Amino acid sequence: MIRLDSITLREIRLPLREPFRISSGVVAERRIALLELQDASGATAWSECVAGEWPNYSSETIDTAWIAIEAYVAPRVLGVRFDKPADVHATLERDFRGHQMAKAAVEMGMWGVAAAQAGVPLAQLLGGIRERIAVGISLGIQGSPAALADRASAAIAEGYQKVKIKIEPGHDLDYVRAAREALPSAELMADANNAYTLADAALLAELDSLDLMMIEQPLAHDDLVRHAELQRRLRTAICLDESITSLERAQDMVTLGAGRIINIKPGRVGGFHSSIAIHNYCQRVGIPVWCGGMLESGVGRAYNVALASLANFTLPGDLSPSRRYWQQDVVTPEWTMAEDGTMAVPLDRPGIGVDVDLERVNALTVRRAVLRAL
Repeated sequence: MIRLDSITLREIRLPLREPFRISSGVVAERRIALLELQDASGATAWSECVAGEWPNYSSETIDTAWIAIEAYVAPRVLGVRFDKPADVHATLERDFRGHQMAKAAVEMGMWGVAAAQAGVPLAQLLGGIRERIAVGISLGIQGSPAALADRASAAIAEGYQKVKIKIEPGHDLDYVRAAREALPSAELMADANNAYTLADAALLAELDSLDLMMIEQPLAHDDLVRHAELQRRLRTAICLDESITSLERAQDMVTLGAGRIINIKPGRVGGFHSSIAIHNYCQRVGIPVWCGGMLESGVGRAYNVALASLANFTLPGDLSPSRRYWQQDVVTPEWTMAEDGTMAVPLDRPGIGVDVDLERVNALTVRRAVLRAL
């Protein structure tokens, strides 16, 4: 049984080791909302809201999510008894629309509380089966094809099992081709973050010759129909990311033939209950899934790693170690990758598997709010 007494919201500013560029913008510092959930039993857990500073990936931002958590999400769970964390999703979906990232931050945190209460690792509570997960790396748009080839080669040499290449018009074919020529047998994929339209179908079809694992989200975030048309023109599998916001959207993708792979980001789909439902459906219909990243701190990474331990996460995720993005993370131990390109699922301790460095979090905090049960 879970009954939250309080949720403490903190905004921290965490600088990236280097700017990260995608088709919709550049990030040099992450504004991150961390949540500390306190249960009436004394169990606690930290979670993270993945919303960014600007509404370029999603309509949500850290500021809209902060308001939504304070005004809509927290009042519906504080002081309310839930027999199991899977029950939280229905309560949050019943009363108001959207705000999936705000909902996910609280819903996933309540799974973390439940794991701490039960004295089991979060991955075990979710039904995970893996002790280690395959790790991929996401490379932002580089200054030249040669620079990309060098970065991709270094990543493969370091052990990463997949290299995701961010692309946009003018930074696409020559860049991906350079990476493929440097790495003839490596697992490569391209991610467009909605940067193209169906008018670019002929250009995107040229990527077929480069033997990519997938092309991720080439067209608009809300357009399954045109993705279906594009998929009919491509040999390469389309992977949908921003388009998949619920189980129903995943079902629509399959019905329309709008893609062959799904990137499940739990923050994007409203939390673990929805993520597991999408995972289970995809497993039944033969659609592979993988877990993408949102430039999370080590707190958010803990939840992604736990989710990626489920059976149908068969492709390497964007679950890079802490040092890939941060000079110093906010958790101990920091997330690391072995030489074989895998990351350990923390199964030797209850809860999310890492401790929050409270001294560092306090030093990075720029605002704070404590929400309590009435």
